[in-house]
Amino acid sequence: MRAARLIKMVLLLQSRPTMTAAELARELEVSERTVTRDAQALSEAGVPVYADRGRAGGYRLIGGYRTRLTGLARTEAEALFLSGVPGALREMGLDDAASAARLKVSAALLPSLRDASRTAAQRFHLDAPGWFHEPEPPELLPSVAEAVWDDLVLRVSYGRRDTVVERELEPYGLVLKAGVWYLAARVRDGSFGFRVYRIDRFLSVAVPADARRFARDAGFELPVFWAERADEFARAILGTEVVVRLTAAGVRQLPYVTGRVSAREALATAVQEADGRVSVTLPVESEDVAFTQLMGLGPEVEVVAPGALRERFAAAVRRMSGWYG
Repeated sequence: MRAARLIKMVLLLQSRPTMTAAELARELEVSERTVTRDAQALSEAGVPVYADRGRAGGYRLIGGYRTRLTGLARTEAEALFLSGVPGALREMGLDDAASAARLKVSAALLPSLRDASRTAAQRFHLDAPGWFHEPEPPELLPSVAEAVWDDLVLRVSYGRRDTVVERELEPYGLVLKAGVWYLAARVRDGSFGFRVYRIDRFLSVAVPADARRFARDAGFELPVFWAERADEFARAILGTEVVVRLTAAGVRQLPYVTGRVSAREALATAVQEADGRVSVTLPVESEDVAFTQLMGLGPEVEVVAPGALRERFAAAVRRMSGWYG
C-alpha cells in the first residue's frame, strides 16, 4: 500500500512544478505528517524530492528527474485522454486503473503538453444513455469485465423467459449500447457460435476453480461482430408489414420514428405517387407498434394497409378533430 502511494507521489510531483503538503495530502488521502515522512523516505531512496520552506513553499523534484514521452504531438496527447470513457470504466471497476494510467501519462509528457488532459475534457464528453433513461450498471459487470480482460472462461446463469439457463462462456468483449451492457461470448461446448447476452440478465457469474484461459479466435473483431448482430436483431423483430404513403417531410422523419433498418428497407423500394407522395411497404414489429410509431409522423403519413390499422388511424383522427374542431 505504501509503495503504491510513494509511486503516486513521485508521479504527482513529475506532473506539476510544485505541490504543497496539503495538496499532496489531499491527492494521496493521507495526513500532511504522512506526506512529510513519505518525502523523507523517497529522498533516502535516491529520489531527489526537495522541500521549499515557508508560506509559498512545497515539494518538488530537482535535477531533471522525470521520464518524458517525446514523440507525441499535441493532438496525439489529447487523443490519449479521449480514449477512456469515465462512466463506463467506473462501471467495469476500472476507474482506479484508468486514473493511475492518466496520471502516469501526464507525468511522462513534455511540460508543453501537460494540459492535454484538461483541454480534452473541456472539449469532449460522452453521455451514453438515451434521454430520460438512467440505467443502473449491472452488479455483476466488474466480474464479467475482469474475465474479458484476462480471457477466462465464465460459468454463468441467466434468466430466459420463465427458465434459468446455465452456460460456460468464452467472454470475448463488452458493448455499451444506449446505457445497456452486453457481452459478446462463445458457448464453451461448441453448441452455438458467438452470441450476445444482456449482462443485467445474468443471475450469477463465476470463474471455474481451475481458472482456465481460452484461446481467442484471431479472426474475431468485436466492432464488426456487433454491427452485424445489431442489424440482425433489428431485422428479426420486424414480423409484419404495413403500406403507407409519405410526404417529403415524412420520408425525412421516418428513420427517427421506426428505426434505421426498417426505414432503409422501406425507402429502398419506394414508389412515387402522382400527388408527390411516395408509397412504401414498411416492415414493423407489430400493428400495435406501428400505430404508436407512425402516429409520431402526424399528417406526414397515410396508412393504406392493413385495413384494421388504417381504421385505427381514422378513429384517432376523428377524436383529435373533435378536440381541435
